[in-house]
Amino acid sequence: MSKRWYVLHARSGFEAKVKIAIEGSVIREGLEDLVGEVLVPTEQVVELKDGQKKTAERKFFPGYMLVNMELTEPSWLLVKNTNNVIGFIGGSSGKPSPITQREVDKILARVQEGADKPKPKVAYQPGEEILVIDGPFNEFNGLVQAVDYEKNLLRVEVLIFGRSTSVELEFSQVEKT
Repeated sequence: MSKRWYVLHARSGFEAKVKIAIEGSVIREGLEDLVGEVLVPTEQVVELKDGQKKTAERKFFPGYMLVNMELTEPSWLLVKNTNNVIGFIGGSSGKPSPITQREVDKILARVQEGADKPKPKVAYQPGEEILVIDGPFNEFNGLVQAVDYEKNLLRVEVLIFGRSTSVELEFSQVEKT
């Protein structure tokens, strides 16, 4: 039998502590050959705080994590009985089912993409009203016309001297109203 990926449900907000606890227990119990990587899928997001761009981490699936392990009685009990673990997702209570390698690859690709190119913390939709908070149009209200997530740009209609003008702004230059 080889290691497979399983989805673990943990108390939301405790994923990092559960990861550390599982990794510590694995070493203490000598089960390194049965339990491999413990992953909390996250991505980098950019937000504007006090006029400064800050990068933060956001969990894809709050309350859920991935564990790469060979499913045996000792490995299953070690993970299941860790503090703040609610249980495994999928299968029956005594025999969880692994997720497919394709699903794992998709999640890992999303983690890598988030590390390579941080995403905005806030998602914008055409038709939404925004407030410009930086640049020459500071304090102007506008209406989102188009969103380019690849370039982190918005095309916004801003009312200037009674005329509607289309301008391109970075995500960091606006906030939702």
